[in-house]
Amino acid sequence: MSRSRIVIVGAGFAGYQAARTLSRTLRGAVEIVLVNPNDYFLYMPLLPEVASGMLEPRRVSVSLAGTLPRVRLVLGEVDGVDFEQRRLRYVDPEGRASQLDYDRLLLTVGSVNKLLPIPGVAEHAHGFRGMPEALYLRDHVNRQIALAAGADEEQEAEARRTFVVVGAGYTGTEVAAHGKMFTDSLARQHSRNGACEDGPPADRRRRTKDAGRSRWMLLDIAPRILPELDQRLSDTAHKVLRKRGVDVRTGTSVKEATSEGVLLDDGEFVPTRSLIWCVGVRPDPLVQDLGLETQQGRLVVDEYLRVPGRPEVMACGDAAAVPDLTRPGEITPMTAQHAVRQGKTAGRNLAASFGYGASRPYKHHDLGFMVDLGGVQAAANPLRVPLSGPLANLVTRGYHLASMPGNRVRVLADWALDAVLPRQAAQLGLVRSWSVPLESSSPEVARVPTP
Repeated sequence: MSRSRIVIVGAGFAGYQAARTLSRTLRGAVEIVLVNPNDYFLYMPLLPEVASGMLEPRRVSVSLAGTLPRVRLVLGEVDGVDFEQRRLRYVDPEGRASQLDYDRLLLTVGSVNKLLPIPGVAEHAHGFRGMPEALYLRDHVNRQIALAAGADEEQEAEARRTFVVVGAGYTGTEVAAHGKMFTDSLARQHSRNGACEDGPPADRRRRTKDAGRSRWMLLDIAPRILPELDQRLSDTAHKVLRKRGVDVRTGTSVKEATSEGVLLDDGEFVPTRSLIWCVGVRPDPLVQDLGLETQQGRLVVDEYLRVPGRPEVMACGDAAAVPDLTRPGEITPMTAQHAVRQGKTAGRNLAASFGYGASRPYKHHDLGFMVDLGGVQAAANPLRVPLSGPLANLVTRGYHLASMPGNRVRVLADWALDAVLPRQAAQLGLVRSWSVPLESSSPEVARVPTP
């Protein structure tokens, strides 16, 4: 007699935690299958440090097979579910279509870049939702600084040294904070290597000074950056960015994007070759294709994370509109903090459906938020205690190390090396611009040419 099967779709924070909880609880009594496009769990909070050359990509990529015993990994992207037959369809990395039956199904497909109807943005902007985008951005930034150092015209050099980040939430703020430090380091290296030796002495001195300058702009239509944090921490982060040289503009957004730059809604045109889109996320497009009830684009579930009318189907994380029992009438925000805890609850409730333990509703009070501002700077409010500066940075890094399910020593080693060594100026050229379009249903997978 074959074992019952639980299928989990997606290995983000929610899916990973659910799989780990089930593995530890069921211990082989029920078959656990995890369907995911990649064979790793991506620890996204540290992705800005990958894009800025501080951490190597594998440091934030935790092996699924190596850390989830008794969980069978199936590589593929799910493109449909037959709820009546209890069967899902998926396509593997080599383009082969397959099917997989289930007795219980947990949907944790996550989210993708949020799009806005702004001319040119889909064509010229790049998001920040997966490893391919982070690798592309690291190479792109590196390339622009190198091209700026060798440019004959100062206007071209300034445009290449200008980077525009749209969205001043956690991701956008961290990308701008780390990015500014990264480009300043790269520019200094090019300056020392003789990029400014031609021309009269006065011009050489001016170009040498300018070569170390990169311009980062952080835009948001909100009245302040990091609106999720309290005013004090938001102001602290703003001051750190300003002191570092980031041009922070609140109440401002992009009206149009072109290959030569961006037009702001106040009429200013900013020449740039780099538009980084961090305005937020939306549920994975698969959610809309399932034919189930949704709320704000997310799957409707009850407090036990069950899909109404489908007792064998559960959902959590960014893809699910989970009732927030701490704020009646609202749903939980799309944050890693909630996804992790929802994944654990989903794992327990799935195990309970097979007689292992008891089901429990999902209820969680926010424990605070943390923003790494690069160097020794950070802003955090753990347990609602506002912190800033080196202490906040220590707490933030300690939290990340504790939260990562693997690679802790390697991450700590990279942090230590970054403190004493300059960033590496090397373009790998593995991910091209067309491989990571902003409008993608799979930001975790780089697009490949169609044969």
